Amino acid sequence: MARKPPIFSYKKAEDSTGFLLWQVMTIWQRNLNALLKPFDLTHGQFVVMASTYWLHLHNQTVTQIDIALHAKMDPMVVSNILKILVQKKLIVRTHSSIDTRAKLVELTEKGISLLNSTVKEVENFDKKFFSKIGKDISFFNKSLQNIIEGK
Repeated sequence: MARKPPIFSYKKAEDSTGFLLWQVMTIWQRNLNALLKPFDLTHGQFVVMASTYWLHLHNQTVTQIDIALHAKMDPMVVSNILKILVQKKLIVRTHSSIDTRAKLVELTEKGISLLNSTVKEVENFDKKFFSKIGKDISFFNKSLQNIIEGK
Protein backbone atom coordinates (compact mmCIF):
# COMPACT_ATOMS: atom_id res chain seq x y z
CA MET A 1 0.00 0.00 0.00
CA ALA A 2 1.42 3.34 -1.02
CA ARG A 3 2.15 5.82 1.72
CA LYS A 4 -0.45 8.55 1.82
CA PRO A 5 0.60 12.19 1.91
CA PRO A 6 0.03 13.94 5.25
CA ILE A 7 -3.20 15.90 5.40
CA PHE A 8 -3.07 16.91 9.07
CA SER A 9 -1.22 19.93 10.39
CA TYR A 10 -0.36 18.01 13.58
CA LYS A 11 2.55 15.61 13.93
CA LYS A 12 0.69 13.74 16.70
CA ALA A 13 -3.06 13.38 17.17
CA GLU A 14 -2.54 14.45 20.80
CA ASP A 15 -1.49 17.91 19.59
CA SER A 16 -5.05 18.56 18.35
CA THR A 17 -7.09 20.36 21.02
CA GLY A 18 -10.33 19.27 19.38
CA PHE A 19 -9.29 15.62 19.33
CA LEU A 20 -8.19 15.80 22.98
CA LEU A 21 -11.49 17.42 23.94
CA TRP A 22 -13.34 14.67 22.05
CA GLN A 23 -11.39 11.97 23.91
CA VAL A 24 -11.93 13.57 27.33
CA MET A 25 -15.63 14.13 26.64
CA THR A 26 -16.05 10.52 25.49
CA ILE A 27 -14.32 9.11 28.58
CA TRP A 28 -16.20 11.50 30.89
CA GLN A 29 -19.59 10.70 29.33
CA ARG A 30 -18.97 6.93 29.28
CA ASN A 31 -18.13 7.01 33.00
CA LEU A 32 -21.15 9.19 33.80
CA ASN A 33 -23.46 6.84 31.91
CA ALA A 34 -22.01 3.92 33.90
CA LEU A 35 -22.54 5.86 37.14
CA LEU A 36 -26.15 6.67 36.23
CA LYS A 37 -27.05 3.21 34.86
CA PRO A 38 -28.13 1.81 38.28
CA PHE A 39 -30.57 4.75 38.48
CA ASP A 40 -31.97 3.84 35.01
CA LEU A 41 -30.81 7.20 33.63
CA THR A 42 -28.55 8.25 30.79
CA HIS A 43 -26.32 11.27 31.08
CA GLY A 44 -28.58 13.17 28.67
CA GLN A 45 -31.65 12.37 30.77
CA PHE A 46 -29.83 13.54 33.90
CA VAL A 47 -28.83 16.81 32.21
CA VAL A 48 -32.42 17.50 31.12
CA MET A 49 -33.73 16.77 34.62
CA ALA A 50 -31.01 18.82 36.33
CA SER A 51 -31.52 21.71 33.90
CA THR A 52 -35.27 21.61 34.52
CA TYR A 53 -34.76 21.78 38.27
CA TRP A 54 -32.09 24.51 37.97
CA LEU A 55 -34.28 26.63 35.72
CA HIS A 56 -37.26 26.24 38.07
CA LEU A 57 -35.08 27.62 40.87
CA HIS A 58 -34.48 30.75 38.79
CA ASN A 59 -37.72 31.05 36.73
CA GLN A 60 -41.38 30.39 37.33
CA THR A 61 -41.98 28.35 34.18
CA VAL A 62 -39.71 26.13 32.10
CA THR A 63 -40.23 25.07 28.49
CA GLN A 64 -38.45 22.57 26.28
CA ILE A 65 -36.71 25.47 24.52
CA ASP A 66 -35.51 26.87 27.88
CA ILE A 67 -33.93 23.50 28.65
CA ALA A 68 -32.33 23.25 25.20
CA LEU A 69 -30.85 26.74 25.46
CA HIS A 70 -29.61 26.20 29.01
CA ALA A 71 -27.96 22.84 28.26
CA LYS A 72 -26.82 23.83 24.72
CA MET A 73 -28.71 20.80 23.37
CA ASP A 74 -30.63 20.37 20.14
CA PRO A 75 -34.35 20.99 20.83
CA MET A 76 -35.33 17.72 19.09
CA VAL A 77 -32.91 15.77 21.29
CA VAL A 78 -34.45 17.44 24.35
CA SER A 79 -37.93 16.58 23.03
CA ASN A 80 -37.00 12.91 22.61
CA ILE A 81 -35.46 12.78 26.09
CA LEU A 82 -38.53 14.46 27.58
CA LYS A 83 -40.78 11.81 25.99
CA ILE A 84 -38.74 9.09 27.73
CA LEU A 85 -38.79 10.97 31.05
CA VAL A 86 -42.58 11.31 30.78
CA GLN A 87 -42.85 7.53 30.22
CA LYS A 88 -40.69 7.01 33.31
CA LYS A 89 -43.00 9.39 35.23
CA LEU A 90 -40.04 11.62 36.12
CA ILE A 91 -41.43 14.77 34.49
CA VAL A 92 -44.78 16.08 33.32
CA ARG A 93 -45.48 18.38 30.39
CA THR A 94 -48.48 20.68 30.29
CA HIS A 95 -49.65 23.17 27.69
CA SER A 96 -48.78 26.79 28.33
CA SER A 97 -51.75 29.12 28.75
CA ILE A 98 -49.61 31.96 27.35
CA ASP A 99 -48.15 30.24 24.26
CA THR A 100 -50.23 27.34 22.92
CA ARG A 101 -47.21 26.02 20.99
CA ALA A 102 -45.12 25.69 24.15
CA LYS A 103 -45.24 22.92 26.70
CA LEU A 104 -44.25 23.59 30.29
CA VAL A 105 -41.92 21.07 31.90
CA GLU A 106 -41.88 20.12 35.58
CA LEU A 107 -40.26 17.35 37.55
CA THR A 108 -42.59 14.98 39.36
CA GLU A 109 -42.01 14.05 43.01
CA LYS A 110 -40.44 10.83 41.71
CA GLY A 111 -38.19 12.90 39.43
CA ILE A 112 -37.13 15.23 42.24
CA SER A 113 -36.39 12.24 44.47
CA LEU A 114 -34.27 10.62 41.76
CA LEU A 115 -32.45 13.88 41.10
CA ASN A 116 -31.72 14.20 44.83
CA SER A 117 -30.18 10.73 44.70
CA THR A 118 -28.03 11.43 41.66
CA VAL A 119 -26.81 15.04 41.87
CA LYS A 120 -24.28 14.42 44.65
CA GLU A 121 -23.04 11.29 42.86
CA VAL A 122 -22.48 13.26 39.64
CA GLU A 123 -20.92 16.23 41.45
CA ASN A 124 -18.53 13.93 43.33
CA PHE A 125 -17.64 12.13 40.11
CA ASP A 126 -16.92 15.46 38.39
CA LYS A 127 -14.70 16.62 41.26
CA LYS A 128 -12.70 13.40 41.12
CA PHE A 129 -12.55 13.24 37.31
CA PHE A 130 -11.39 16.83 36.92
CA SER A 131 -9.11 16.79 39.98
CA LYS A 132 -6.18 16.08 37.66
CA ILE A 133 -6.44 19.72 36.57
CA GLY A 134 -5.48 20.70 40.11
CA LYS A 135 -5.28 24.35 41.12
CA ASP A 136 -5.99 25.44 37.55
CA ILE A 137 -9.66 24.34 37.74
CA SER A 138 -10.97 27.92 38.00
CA PHE A 139 -8.96 28.93 34.93
CA PHE A 140 -10.13 25.78 33.12
CA ASN A 141 -13.79 26.54 33.93
CA LYS A 142 -13.40 30.18 32.87
CA SER A 143 -11.78 29.06 29.61
CA LEU A 144 -14.69 26.71 28.91
CA GLN A 145 -17.15 29.53 29.67
CA ASN A 146 -15.28 31.79 27.23
CA ILE A 147 -15.58 29.15 24.52
CA ILE A 148 -19.30 28.73 25.22
CA GLU A 149 -19.83 32.50 25.12
CA GLY A 150 -17.76 32.84 21.94
CA LYS A 151 -15.11 35.06 23.53
